[in-house]
Amino acid sequence: MNTNNNDKGVKVVIAIAIVVFVLLLGVGVLSQVDLKKIFKNETINITKTEKEVTVTDEGIADAVSKLYDATVIVEVGNSKDDLTGWGSGVVYDTDDEYAYILTNHHVVDGGKYILIVYTDDSEVQGELVGSDEIQDIAVVKVPVETIKAKAEIGSSNDLELGDTVFAIGTPVSLSYKFTVTRGILSGKDRMCQMRSSNSNSYGFSQGNSWYMSLLQIDATINSGNSGGPLANSNGQLVGINNSKLSSSYSSVSIENMGFAIPIEDALNVARQLREDGKVTRPFFGVSVSDIDSAERYNITVDKSVTSGALITSVENDSTAASAGLKKGDIVTKIGDYEVKNYKYFRYYLYRYSVGDKVSITYIRDGKEKTIDVTLKS
Repeated sequence: MNTNNNDKGVKVVIAIAIVVFVLLLGVGVLSQVDLKKIFKNETINITKTEKEVTVTDEGIADAVSKLYDATVIVEVGNSKDDLTGWGSGVVYDTDDEYAYILTNHHVVDGGKYILIVYTDDSEVQGELVGSDEIQDIAVVKVPVETIKAKAEIGSSNDLELGDTVFAIGTPVSLSYKFTVTRGILSGKDRMCQMRSSNSNSYGFSQGNSWYMSLLQIDATINSGNSGGPLANSNGQLVGINNSKLSSSYSSVSIENMGFAIPIEDALNVARQLREDGKVTRPFFGVSVSDIDSAERYNITVDKSVTSGALITSVENDSTAASAGLKKGDIVTKIGDYEVKNYKYFRYYLYRYSVGDKVSITYIRDGKEKTIDVTLKS
């Protein structure tokens, strides 16, 4: 009888242990437990780790409202009754008499009449202050009392990859006026190729090109967004939208690859346009190419040189000629700016003004040299 009772007791204990084991297994506590220790009656410390993640997104309505009424439609044509196209723009500055609007050069290029349309559908004729093809920036002024709001200026330099950005503009059709699109900053310092539309562009011949350093965004940009504001999540102006990649130029599908001019570059050009009505850039007098193209120009480059802009020709009586630069020299720095390749050469050169004294660092016959030059037009 005692033996049977003992057997029954053992069976009960085993049954309870099995039930506890199953319950623990069911809640996942045993995932970190050495099962052998259970059956050896060893003491076990069980730790259950959970990661709490809270995701909240209340939208950017407050940020949009700060910038929305500073955004405008820029319509252009031969007259008010003969408007042939449009883009977007943003009020960025004021004085006692006028408000000043940033937009793209390609929006107003060729237009004899400019009509500015505000978010409340009121209209006013705009006056072109100046326009610059190289940086694709134009400034239009209107009577200050007509505007609805002025943008707060931010900094594109403070943006980090993945930061929220948004654009406001009028894409595709005037039916979609003041559309807001949201995305992130996808890239910085994207060197994008631009081409001249005429033969009188700062010494370039027709078909020549230059490069702009742009912000890459995935906020949707379409025709009509050009010239409109790009803002950070605080509603501050950080760029001027100007272009996008299109699948019509490639055999692959391209989605949401838009570009904007950093606000610092736009304001630098706008300042010169307001002061002089134009931007006068230095003319250095060289043609440059990639180091990899040296053989094409019968130039030998030391294998230790891996970056820089290769000078392939020098114009007589130019700044470069006066400084003693010659074919085969490799420019590696303009002032404090590192010239990684030929794309950066004109971009950094154009950060200086006529009359500025700047150091040029270059490599000749494998040796680094530095000269000081005064930039001329």
